[in-house]
Amino acid sequence: MSTDVDLDGEYIPSSLEWVRDQVETYERTGGREANTLRDTGIPVIIVTMRGKASGAVRKIALMRVEHDGEYALVASMGGAPRNPGWYHNLVADPVNVMIQDGPEPFAVTVREVAGDERAAWWERAVAVFPTYAEYEAKTDRVIPVLVASPR
Repeated sequence: MSTDVDLDGEYIPSSLEWVRDQVETYERTGGREANTLRDTGIPVIIVTMRGKASGAVRKIALMRVEHDGEYALVASMGGAPRNPGWYHNLVADPVNVMIQDGPEPFAVTVREVAGDERAAWWERAVAVFPTYAEYEAKTDRVIPVLVASPR
């Protein structure tokens, strides 16, 4: 797999303390700690990208929805009426992205999916994290699903 990504430069941690702490602990321990969403027991991955507006490196923890080596990145934002900021970052720069699912991060290319492909990934995502269905019910927007493929 290629690691040809441009993620040098300033890192701006999340403004949410629990997200900052989770990312830091996950990375420091190679995914042995802080590898689930709080106390749910549901696994997470760390996604590293470049901020669209700031140009800085950004990192988030997302639910681990993996299938055949690819990962769904569900832009649910808890069912809010707008997409999360990280969604716009990934759409703006889908190639300078890393995922960490265990000890070592790896380069991915991200693409948004639609139609039957989105439906299949959505079903997988809800199977991992049933709360996504609740988020979908409380918003008028179609929650974007992006697929990250290792390079």
